[in-house]
Amino acid sequence: MRVFKFGGASLKDADGMKNVNAIIKEFQNTKLVVVVSATGKSTNLLEKIVYSYFHKTGEAELYKEEFKSIHLEIAKGLFKDSHPIFEHINDLIVEIDWVLEDEPHDTYDYIYDQIVSIGEMVSSRIIHAYLEQEKSNACWLDARSIIKTDETYREGRIQWDETIKSTKQIVTPLLEKYQIVVTQGFIGGTSDNQTTTLGREGSDYSAAIISFCLDAENQTIWKDVPGVLNADPRKFENAILIDKLSYREAIEMTYYGASVIHPKTIQPLQRKNIPLLVKSFLNPKGEGTLISGDIDSIYPPVVVLETNQLLLQISTRDFSFVAEHHLSEIFKKFADARIKVNMMQNSAISFSACINNQTDKVDRLLLSLKDQFKVEIDDDLELLTIRHYNDAVLNELKRNRIIILEERLSNTVQMVTKRVPQLTMKA
Repeated sequence: MRVFKFGGASLKDADGMKNVNAIIKEFQNTKLVVVVSATGKSTNLLEKIVYSYFHKTGEAELYKEEFKSIHLEIAKGLFKDSHPIFEHINDLIVEIDWVLEDEPHDTYDYIYDQIVSIGEMVSSRIIHAYLEQEKSNACWLDARSIIKTDETYREGRIQWDETIKSTKQIVTPLLEKYQIVVTQGFIGGTSDNQTTTLGREGSDYSAAIISFCLDAENQTIWKDVPGVLNADPRKFENAILIDKLSYREAIEMTYYGASVIHPKTIQPLQRKNIPLLVKSFLNPKGEGTLISGDIDSIYPPVVVLETNQLLLQISTRDFSFVAEHHLSEIFKKFADARIKVNMMQNSAISFSACINNQTDKVDRLLLSLKDQFKVEIDDDLELLTIRHYNDAVLNELKRNRIIILEERLSNTVQMVTKRVPQLTMKA
């Protein structure tokens, strides 16, 4: 039994759905759990619905209709007009309508999970219906019945005992009856059946949870890149494929922000020594990248660039030293706002933290800090991490950048930087 995860890029249109079906057809003698993300960029649209609804900007209905139109267009490219999938799509859109009909009275994070989770529900319904139409022995499963979380909305924490029990009890019998079980990534359910999500791009993690619970032979993540590269090819030319990675190296890369795999994905697989393959849905025959146990390998320099960063410089209002009790209070406020510190530095009178610029979370943090601390913000920054660095790579990456903070470990350099504007001479 294997677990496949298909991301939004592989499901963005009718041709993408057909390609996913073709990949799955190559594994007709294998039991598969297929975990899918929302289609294309539809999660971004759903996030816009949430923002508009909560802040009453008047655009929620417009974004909802755009979301609906995208999925009806995909369905029209796959099915006859009489197919029941169109009713399934409309029923799921109605769940968004139910939220929008009332004034916002729940927290932003709770509303987020109820609306944004619809993306995975719709995409999984479409791909399952298409697999059935193409004569695959497939069933559809609501992930909320097996992935159990606490009530931390937008970042549900897995309740492992309940998740293991429910996954074995529900999925194992389905795999005895069907070759393929189609379910959703990114979403889970609480003990009282409320929908939660596992964090942005959390479908990789969902697949790893299922792999762990069912002792999968391996897990494959299907991407639009050949495998794990040593840099994001959209940001750096000449990025190269890394054919093998150890679990430890993969954990380090994802911790520092490499976006090819969700950061929480590796540890459940490592605990049971389940290999992870990262392969291209554009070239399914390619070797991809194998992530497994201890691999004796010399890695090339690995570059991770995170944009849209903020640097917060936090100081006390009475100009006293930033002491241990201040740091304890600051870290508690970061934790309460659920903000990850990407890089930090402490001096006598200030604490500096580089974080992702997530508007709603940052606003919540600044509000909690304002009474006790003074906060200065530097925006439009980048966080550059280089593992297995050498001087030539460092010097090249420092060109046209102002280094604001820098930290070096044994084989890793991190820098908070600002781009230097490129001036052009006029004739």
